[in-house]
Amino acid sequence: MMSHEAFVFLSYAATGLILAGLLAVIVLDGRARKRELAELEAQGVRRRSQPSGGSKS
Repeated sequence: MMSHEAFVFLSYAATGLILAGLLAVIVLDGRARKRELAELEAQGVRRRSQPSGGSKS
């Protein structure tokens, strides 16, 4: 049977691993989105929020 201290340690370790994994996924996904955005901008695609130089009324 597992002692209370071992259970607590394993619980904290599992939580730490899960949080580290989530952080890694977020960071890697952010880098991928930035790379995709840079590729689109290199192709001439612009954001709608970016001024295009011409005004539409």
